[in-house]
Amino acid sequence: MSDAARPFTRREMLALLGGGAMLSVQAACGGASAPAPPTVVNSDALHYLSLRDVARLIESRDVSPVELTQLMLNRIDALDTRLHSYATVMREHALAAARRAEREIADGNYRGPLHGVPVAVKDLCYTRDMRTMGGLQVKRNFVPSFDATVVSRLEQAGAVLLGKLGLTEGAMVGYHRSFDMPVNPWGDTWWSGASSSGSGVATAAGFCFAALGTDTGGSIRFPAMSNGIVGLKPTYGRVSRYGVLPLAESLDHVGPMTRSVADAAIMFEAIAGYDVNDATSLREPVPNMREQLDRGLVGVRIGFDRAYALDGVDRGLARAIEAAVEQLRQLGAEIVNVQMPELSPVLATWPVICAAEAAQAHRADYPSRATEYGEYFREFLAMGVSVDATTLANARAIRREFSVRFRDVLSTVDAMLSPAAGAPFEVPSDLQYQSMSAWNAERAQRSRRLGITQPDTAFTFPHDLAGTPALALPCGVSDSGIPYTMQLAGSLLSEAMLCRIGHAYEDATRWHELHPPV
Repeated sequence: MSDAARPFTRREMLALLGGGAMLSVQAACGGASAPAPPTVVNSDALHYLSLRDVARLIESRDVSPVELTQLMLNRIDALDTRLHSYATVMREHALAAARRAEREIADGNYRGPLHGVPVAVKDLCYTRDMRTMGGLQVKRNFVPSFDATVVSRLEQAGAVLLGKLGLTEGAMVGYHRSFDMPVNPWGDTWWSGASSSGSGVATAAGFCFAALGTDTGGSIRFPAMSNGIVGLKPTYGRVSRYGVLPLAESLDHVGPMTRSVADAAIMFEAIAGYDVNDATSLREPVPNMREQLDRGLVGVRIGFDRAYALDGVDRGLARAIEAAVEQLRQLGAEIVNVQMPELSPVLATWPVICAAEAAQAHRADYPSRATEYGEYFREFLAMGVSVDATTLANARAIRREFSVRFRDVLSTVDAMLSPAAGAPFEVPSDLQYQSMSAWNAERAQRSRRLGITQPDTAFTFPHDLAGTPALALPCGVSDSGIPYTMQLAGSLLSEAMLCRIGHAYEDATRWHELHPPV
């Protein structure tokens, strides 16, 4: 058993929960925003334990859910004033849930590895009698009367919901100026990852043990890349979207964001499964993800398209991807040459489909309340309104054709390896409040300056369009001390295999044990 997984003594636990620990993390947060060196920071601190390890401590009653929840709330109070990962902290709700979990566990009614564990959800997920804003000024006062299915399932598993996490406006790219922007804990000048940025920041900074994000064009994987954590975008329909504010109905996915692959597997098991309230929900049974994690990689076939994965990307990232391929080979996997289908036509279809569906989702407020939208999302919705029926039908036809070809490639291997979403990059914070045109121009200029010709979306759009699962996980670190991330993608319903491969890689490399200096 690792040191992190061993049971804490009562004295050690109280020391971690006490004021001295909070003083030390407050001091660590107060310095300059320069990137952290590539070393483990506070890896033995309770707030940076994996979900799986802290669950063991709760099950053995070495850690109290109430004391743990109070620790996390204190940490959020002390440090999130700078990082702005939470849109709403649900203090009383969380403490009540923690007290309930503590009573149940004391009575011998342990529900499983989420019981008593503090987690958080993206502020697209409905929470009964608690506002759900979606980063939208037009939704600032929206209070649902019921919980999203994913929220209900987390609470059924005994999880303690700390609160709602911040995001871009409407889950697109830009932020509304009336909302705080989540700040990357690795350094204030680095991109925090677009839509599920609050989920990425809170998970990386030790403000929750796991979070939920959504992915329409990469918004689980972008913040996983930016914040150096794990993100699992499931198969379309595998996790219910009922009670989740939509961006684009045919592209939206809900999935876990965690600090390890095993934790993602635990979260996925809890939230996945058929839901009668979601017409797109799949009836396939949820696999026992944890049972398959330790099966190793002997005989596993991993596809790799060198040109797709390495050409035109950040050179440091390319070297990290090549090293990951070699590491997987050494673990017993067979590396198979595959060829990614032509991407240019299909990448152009994503904005058309997404914008048209977003305009439909916001028809009650846009264009009648257009002035209340931020610059980026207002421009995106205007584009969606302008999409005519013929253009949309053509885009969907290209999508269907691509999905067949891409799924055929994935069917020949157990997984396909590539970058997750390009490399981390620095971005002026005010740019993220500006228009879509300004953002796109800056990104294009940045890519030209760095010699990067492969767009980030080449690694994310295909899996959303085809509805296939993808797992992002750390695979190295840049010269600036910012984590690099790779992606394992698979056939429909292959989440268990992706986590099996990712878990084996983590055991051999430990990149996931790097934490930002928060």
